[in-house]
Amino acid sequence: MTRMNLMENELAAKFAKRFAGASLLLDRSALAPATQELVKIRASQINGCGFCLDMHTKDATAAGETPLRLALIAAWRETTVFTEAERAALALTEEATRLADTAGISDDTWAAARKHFDDDELAALVCLVAMINAANRMNVIVRQQGGAYEPGMFAEFVAN
Repeated sequence: MTRMNLMENELAAKFAKRFAGASLLLDRSALAPATQELVKIRASQINGCGFCLDMHTKDATAAGETPLRLALIAAWRETTVFTEAERAALALTEEATRLADTAGISDDTWAAARKHFDDDELAALVCLVAMINAANRMNVIVRQQGGAYEPGMFAEFVAN
């Protein structure tokens, strides 16, 4: 059961609106939308965030992502359905999400990301990984439940 509805708390709702606004800025970045959703989903899988998994799998589906690719994100290394650029983004996402278990981002992982992404895309990727990990943590802390998200909900929230 959800411990606290952050949208009903004045401070948390103000923060969430700004947080969602920053996320929308990243949505409009040079980083490919499909890559962005893969990154959000993979970090959310690692962090066990049901709310974010609900949101980002539905957003990815609405954007045309295939059920096969969505089903294989957790095992991306053992598949052939992701591009080399997507694989580089997923590797960076995993290492950044598991900072406590790693020595940070390895030089090999950074070099692979650098090979596939220009400065603007790489900046967006770094910021995106940080943002989704923060969102995961907020939702896991309050036990925000997944299942009720509708694509586009947060764009409306930010606009109001």
